[in-house]
Amino acid sequence: MRVHLVPGLGGRKLRDLRAQEVRVWLNRVREECQCCKHGWDKERAKPQCFAARCCCERKLSARMVQSIHAVLRNALEHAVREELIRRNVAKLVKTPAPSYRTGKGLSPAQAKLVLKELRDHRLHALYVLALLLGMRRGELLGLRWSAVDLERGTLTVLTNLQRVGGELRLVLPKTRSSERTIPLPPLAVSALRAHQERQAQERAAAGMAWQENGLVFPSRIGTLYEPDNLRRSWDPVRKRLGLDLRFHDLRHTCITLLLDLGVPVHVVQQIAGHSDHGVTMQVYAHASLDEQRKALGRLEDRLA
Repeated sequence: MRVHLVPGLGGRKLRDLRAQEVRVWLNRVREECQCCKHGWDKERAKPQCFAARCCCERKLSARMVQSIHAVLRNALEHAVREELIRRNVAKLVKTPAPSYRTGKGLSPAQAKLVLKELRDHRLHALYVLALLLGMRRGELLGLRWSAVDLERGTLTVLTNLQRVGGELRLVLPKTRSSERTIPLPPLAVSALRAHQERQAQERAAAGMAWQENGLVFPSRIGTLYEPDNLRRSWDPVRKRLGLDLRFHDLRHTCITLLLDLGVPVHVVQQIAGHSDHGVTMQVYAHASLDEQRKALGRLEDRLA
């Protein structure tokens, strides 16, 4: 965030800052090519952007611009509370809401087939949690055994695996709603118990090389699991089953199927860890062709 905030507004005094300046700065942040701004061409063997006199127009996403604005708004709000300034001018500036891409999902039959295909996979339990609980990749790889209670049948999302400054680290969930406790269905409890036994065998096989981090889904020696390796483990499975899906679409499958079952949106929101109902509905609550056909059929019957 500093690379955007400091160069643009770092020289301004808080009490002199105006909403128009924030709006102009934010529009500039939204429109400028990040490759040109940071000189990334210098690190490339062959120039692709400014140095090649052909701008690649690599711009920030609407979500990132929204996050940058939020950081400024929160900082100014803190200054208001400390009575350093009289009002928060960043609140007067609106940023376009990000548009979420509608993902793909599995049908119940396809989801069953995936779990059957992965029954003997080392990370079978991880895929069960992804499909049954809709957990994010970072939440799964950052999950610790201390956050899992198999006796009570609950799981609490407390940590998230992210790459920070080029290194993998366990960090807090990105929002308060992402930190949540989820009940574990019997299938998930069974998968986690089997995974516990498998991990004990891996720990014994690794011997002195094992590095205990308390992770549910670590590498074969107990260290943080490289997220790209999870993608590589999923690719062969989806190809064997003829599926054109990302790993993240397993989360999409869970949430979509819950909504299709008529589960109230606020319950789905809590399971998924969304910040509000709007995200749940905008991203996931799209009707299938069969549902649309049934709905139009009912309307036809009423009008006939």
